[in-house]
Amino acid sequence: MAQTQRAMEISAMISSRNFGSFIGSGKVWQTEQAIKHQRGEQLGIYGSRYMKENIFNRRLTILRECCSYTSKHSYHLDCHLIGSSEKRTIKQRVRVLDFSHRSWPRPLKLDKLGTSDGQLQQFEYRKATTTRADYKPEHFDITEPNLDPLNSSEMSDEVVLVEGNMPKITYWWERFPKRWVIVLLCFSAFLLCNMDRVNMSIAILPMSQEFNWNSATVGLIQSSFFWGYLLTQIVGGIWADKIGGKFVLGFGVVWWSVATVLTPVAARIGLPFLLIMRALMGIGEGVAMPAMNNILSKWIPVSERSRALALVYSGMYLGSVTGLALSPVLIHKFGWPSVFYSFGSLGSIWFTLWLNKAHSSPQEDLELRVEEKKLILGGSELKKPVSVIPWKLILSKAPVWALIISHFCHNWGTFILLTWMPTYYNQVLKFNLTESGLFCVLPWLTMAVFANIGGWIADTLVSRGLSITSVRKIMQTIGFLGPAFFLTQLSHVRSPALAVLCMACSQGSDAFSQSGLYSNHQDIGPRYAGVLLGLSNTAGVLAGVFGTAATGYILQRGSWNDVFKVAVALYIIGTLIWNFFATGEKILD
Repeated sequence: MAQTQRAMEISAMISSRNFGSFIGSGKVWQTEQAIKHQRGEQLGIYGSRYMKENIFNRRLTILRECCSYTSKHSYHLDCHLIGSSEKRTIKQRVRVLDFSHRSWPRPLKLDKLGTSDGQLQQFEYRKATTTRADYKPEHFDITEPNLDPLNSSEMSDEVVLVEGNMPKITYWWERFPKRWVIVLLCFSAFLLCNMDRVNMSIAILPMSQEFNWNSATVGLIQSSFFWGYLLTQIVGGIWADKIGGKFVLGFGVVWWSVATVLTPVAARIGLPFLLIMRALMGIGEGVAMPAMNNILSKWIPVSERSRALALVYSGMYLGSVTGLALSPVLIHKFGWPSVFYSFGSLGSIWFTLWLNKAHSSPQEDLELRVEEKKLILGGSELKKPVSVIPWKLILSKAPVWALIISHFCHNWGTFILLTWMPTYYNQVLKFNLTESGLFCVLPWLTMAVFANIGGWIADTLVSRGLSITSVRKIMQTIGFLGPAFFLTQLSHVRSPALAVLCMACSQGSDAFSQSGLYSNHQDIGPRYAGVLLGLSNTAGVLAGVFGTAATGYILQRGSWNDVFKVAVALYIIGTLIWNFFATGEKILD
């Protein structure tokens, strides 16, 4: 008995189909019960035994043992285990499967679709034959008579599951590039950004009637947004470059969405609380552009940079259109607070998607395909976020100052057109307020369309070998001289239709700037893209504040022609500085 326990070890693992394996002289034996291999199950040969109760009263210890297949045939086996003190008989009818043409497949963990480690399994069809054998291993005195073949009809056909290299089944949304998922999420964030910003310009009318606000108070409320917006341009850029764009942009959207929802509450509490709430909203939106610029600088290759940024910025334009179109309807049906509640609540939906789908860099996305990662990185490793901002180095570079000054010149003309356009339509073209509001939407739509056209043109030029510096200068020159030309034509046209066409063409050509200076931050310093955009956009916001105020001052003493002359002069100055000092090469690393 002791010799039997010491010498004999049977490998057994019982499956749901009750077939097994017997180990002897390096061979695996399988029960003759018909095998039905089902898709998604691990192929294995398992051991089983049955004993007469009047002979056996104790269990044999069952251990696993590695084995290999050596025979192509199946056998019936009468096996006798001989011990020194007693003889125990184990009878099994077993069948042997041979896989000598290949190594024993490793255990497979299969999902519901029958895949293992991202690969489908191949099914190989074989027909087995059977023979009868009495097998005697050397150590256990087991008899081994001649083998008698059995009729193959006794056996059922077999389907054997083996591992193969068939390609993984994927759906279209799984093949959609991850980098463009990031772009679309940024696009939707900027859509919400301008929806939440412009709703006040519509809601302020019923609010001023309800709370008895005069024109000075209305102007104070409208300007309070820029108090916070200016504060977080540079801070948001520093923050994004150090800790990553995902966290900062997510924080910004949540922050301004909460401030939007609380705006009606603050207004009913008192004017100071409303001013604070609008400034807090500006703080949230102030970090959006630097954070977006940071995250796209890591995700988008240079060959796709212009069209990606153009799409994101067109979200701002479409957000203005959506906000201006929906706000009057909501106010008419549900009252002015509904605008803030409905628009602000959309931020929670966006934030949920952002948390699940976005990553600050390709290296943080463990599900990113290897091919796409290579395309994004372009053969170079992505560097870690910066820990210290080299302010002296940044401010010593001429292209950085060209970027800041050009941004100021660009936004002067853009802001005065967008801010004073309704007044121009009403006073000069004699449109009523309804017509003025309708035509105010047209420039935003034009900018959304032409921004994406400019992006495709710029990326096409880069892919065909034109230098990035040349592409940026060409696109920004169009963005400067196009508006300058159409503004000069306004003093010569007498038809309202032609005047509206000139304004639309002016804004449409202005949108080419998205592929010029707005893409240049990532060109000259991708690691500091957030800080660079914060610097230049601060100058741009100041141009909007000063330009809007200066336009009112000019109109008190002059005419609209004088307003347009100032804007044209700044456009020309920006064109000269940009073409002399700007570059598309990396100057900060």
